[in-house]
Amino acid sequence: MERHTYQTGIIGNCAYLAHINKNTNIDWLCWPRFDSTFIFGGLLDKKKGGEFSILPDGEYTSHQYYQENTNILITEITVKSGGKYRITDFAPRFYQNQRYYKPLMLVRKIEALEGSPRIKVKCEPVSEYGDIKLEVNRGSNHIQYLGGNENIRLTTNIPISYIFESHAFVLNEPKYMVMTYGEPLEAPLISTTDRFLQETVRYWQTWIKHSSIATFYQPFVIRSALALKIHQYEDTGAIIAASTTSLPEFPGSGRNWDYRYCWLRDTYYVITSLNHIGHFEEMEKYFNYVTDISFSEDFRYQPLYGITGQKTLTERILNNLDGYMGNQPVRVGNQAYEHIQNDIYGQVLVSVLPLYTDHRFIFSERKDSARWIEYLLNKIDKTIDEKDAGIWEFRNMANIHCYSNLFQWAGACAAEKMARTIDHKQLVRKAVSLKKRAAKHIESCYDPKRKVYTNSAGSPNLDASTLQLIMMNYLDPASKRAKDHLAALEKELKASNGLFYRYLYKDDFGKPKTTFLICAFWYVEALAAVGRIDDALKEFENLLQFSNHLLLFSEDVDEENGSQWGNFPQAYSHVGLMNAAYRIAMKLDRPIFL
Repeated sequence: MERHTYQTGIIGNCAYLAHINKNTNIDWLCWPRFDSTFIFGGLLDKKKGGEFSILPDGEYTSHQYYQENTNILITEITVKSGGKYRITDFAPRFYQNQRYYKPLMLVRKIEALEGSPRIKVKCEPVSEYGDIKLEVNRGSNHIQYLGGNENIRLTTNIPISYIFESHAFVLNEPKYMVMTYGEPLEAPLISTTDRFLQETVRYWQTWIKHSSIATFYQPFVIRSALALKIHQYEDTGAIIAASTTSLPEFPGSGRNWDYRYCWLRDTYYVITSLNHIGHFEEMEKYFNYVTDISFSEDFRYQPLYGITGQKTLTERILNNLDGYMGNQPVRVGNQAYEHIQNDIYGQVLVSVLPLYTDHRFIFSERKDSARWIEYLLNKIDKTIDEKDAGIWEFRNMANIHCYSNLFQWAGACAAEKMARTIDHKQLVRKAVSLKKRAAKHIESCYDPKRKVYTNSAGSPNLDASTLQLIMMNYLDPASKRAKDHLAALEKELKASNGLFYRYLYKDDFGKPKTTFLICAFWYVEALAAVGRIDDALKEFENLLQFSNHLLLFSEDVDEENGSQWGNFPQAYSHVGLMNAAYRIAMKLDRPIFL
């Protein structure tokens, strides 16, 4: 089987995300929010998903790349019969009137580069996941698409008749198309969009300049940071796992999930990656999102929430759509919100620790400290002895999971540190007691014969999530126990090319057939942590080949041919890359001229 990679790049402005295919089509665009219906969904159904393409007459080749250090995507089309043109796609984002301007507006600028290519524009948005084809209403220099929740307008200097009739025309001057949701563009088209483009370039390039990114494989870390940034829904601070739904973990697997939500269980890794690159604004927004959820919960956290903190994410199957490459079902919503995952309380405590220990944060921001720490410690106290679904969200299997207790241990460690900062002796005692109880559960997962920690108490199965025992210093990385544990996991779960399986035992859907990319980056981190730097470097370099043409990574990778599968791009794969690169860079710690 030929290697499968996703043929799209993403643009976004922290209000929405869009996928642009190398074939010029907008393959995926959900408006007005990350988790809304798609306006263009060709990714999941070529016919019912609508279309927004800018194609030449005849055969062509395509070259796609990002404008340096930005989220502005350029697609160059070379026509076989002669002529070449460029499409610049971007979501405006810049600072204006003392706030970030981030409208629901997609801009496409088309310029001839060679000759006079003939092009054809097709624009057919849809609504309600393809069930509604929008009614087209013609204006003098715009088209309105009616029938969805809000008016969608396309403002352009292309003759409207040519778009209406999908009629080919010669590209002899720059053409502009601005698609808006709700509020239309009332300002002059050309000067306004050119200014928006300049301002957006400046915004992204400045954002990267203000990032602390080591020189180690910098282009990959820069692209990962830019990708992660636009997965944050700035209005609330939530960071979603991916902007897509139902891209299969493996063809025909049925493992097709909606990832357009915020998983609290990934909070620690996301906060860590933002901390490494010095982006406190994003961290603070995320803290606020997590805090709002925390104080709205009575007893139990959910594993995931909607981007505005909504709890009910009812999962339903859309039978009207073909699915990606025919892979069904297509799911909207995610049943995992009903699951019990007990690592979350520790995740939250560890994640807010910088507010207490990092002096770049102002002390007055730590509101209700004692109440907040006690509140979360009580949650750990109530759930520490419970069985749960674990990090991988098993739908019909509950256990005392090593990983869940590891985060309860880490959360109690963080709480102890915070309690000492505010000099609260009673909370210190409670945190220390919980730390010991969590450690007891973790030790119940140790198999002395194989010198390895298994996935859960009484189970023989191994799980990549236990790599975190080393990175989080539960096991001293210099100790023989840490090295033995890593060697045992490596022996059983490592695939070729440094790829890593989450686990290889059967779950609710059978045995996994693809490796999980973030686990491979955890493996790299563990290698660096135990001092195997040469191995860490080699494995990290191996993993870079699994990106697509734009250095974007998926959730899953097929060991046999390196195919990308799962939702794409996966924010947490990029977080894994950023954290692994940082750990290696810190270990190398050599002068820049060497």
